[in-house]
Amino acid sequence: QVQLVESGGGLVQAGGSLRLSCVASGITFSIHNVAWYRQAPGKQRELVAGISDSSSTYYGDFVKGRFTISRDNAKNTVALQMNKLEPEDTAVYNCHTVQTPYWGQGTLVTVSS
Repeated sequence: QVQLVESGGGLVQAGGSLRLSCVASGITFSIHNVAWYRQAPGKQRELVAGISDSSSTYYGDFVKGRFTISRDNAKNTVALQMNKLEPEDTAVYNCHTVQTPYWGQGTLVTVSS
């Protein structure tokens, strides 16, 4: 059974940082491109960041250098380091494997002003 489990969300003040983690099981994680998406209330889901199997990275335009995605295949983990958080970053963040589309349950990030 494939599972993606996100963690690391929480409440933080504007300007603060959070580190999200996505741990996979039941899947050959290293061959997958992995992406973080987010969805705020009343808004469409949007791509936050992605990382390929060779660790090439890409980001949504709104990230503007504030976030960094990384992976540790030995630990089946992809992390999203988020700095300089803004209230507009408040959303549920989900981990997603691209080649075979699995989704985690999400972790809530709330940024207060």
